[in-house]
Amino acid sequence: MSSRRVVVTGASSGIGAATVRLFRERGWEVVGVARRQERLDELAAETGAEVFAADLTRQEDVDALRDHLAATGPIHALVNNAGGAKGLDSVEASSVDDWVWMYEINVIGTKRVISALLPLLRDGARETGHADILNLTSIAGLNAYVGGGGYNAAKFAEHALTEVLRLELNGEPIRVVEVAPGMVATEEFSLVRFGGDQGKRDAVYEDVPEPLTAEDVAETIVHALELPRHVDLDLIVVKPVAQAASYRFAKGELTVKD
Repeated sequence: MSSRRVVVTGASSGIGAATVRLFRERGWEVVGVARRQERLDELAAETGAEVFAADLTRQEDVDALRDHLAATGPIHALVNNAGGAKGLDSVEASSVDDWVWMYEINVIGTKRVISALLPLLRDGARETGHADILNLTSIAGLNAYVGGGGYNAAKFAEHALTEVLRLELNGEPIRVVEVAPGMVATEEFSLVRFGGDQGKRDAVYEDVPEPLTAEDVAETIVHALELPRHVDLDLIVVKPVAQAASYRFAKGELTVKD
C-alpha cells in the first residue's frame, strides 16, 4: 500500500483526522486537507502525513490544492469527508444562511473537489490500474427527521451526486463509494451544529449506549478502499447498535428481552 496516495478532506478533526491516522498506519501516503493550518501541522507532526490548508468553499483554494497535488505526483484515492450541520430548527423557522452554508460545504464543496481532482485520479488509475472516490454522507441523506431540514436537504443532494457520479464513471476503473454514518460522537460535529453550546452538544449523546467513534468510521472508510479493486461497496450505512433509524435511539443499557 505504500505506493498509493490518498487525499482526505476535513482532516483537522473528528472522522477526517482519524482517517488520516489509520491510512498512515496502513502505509498509505496521505494528504490531509482542511482550513485550520495549526490543526493540520499537529496532525502532520503526529502521523507524517502531508497537509494542505484550503477552504473548499473557495474555488481558488481548490484550484491551489489541485496544482499542488499535480506538482507532487498522482493521487489514487479521494475521501470527501468535509461537511457539517447547523441548527435543528424547523423548515419554517430555520436560518437561510445556515442552509446556504450546509449546501456549500456538503454539496458544492464536494463537487468542486471532484471536478478539480478527477483528472489526477485518472493519472493514478493509469499508474496502478484503479482509483477510488469515497464520499462521506450521512443517514440524514437517506432518511428525513424533524429538525433536519437543511442538513437533510444537503446530504440527500450529496447522496444523489454520488449516485450520478458512479453512473458517469461506469466503464472506468474508478470506484465510487458512499459511507453514510449514523450517530458519531466527535468533539466538533454537534458543537458546530449548536453554535458552540457544549450543553446541547452533550445532550445529543446522553444515555445512548456506545455511539460510534471517529475511529469506527475511519475503519469503515479504509476497509472499503483496501478491498480488491473489483469490489465496490456502493453504499455503506454504519450506525451504533443502539440506533435503529436517524430518529430512533435506545437509551440506557442494551438488554436481552425475556
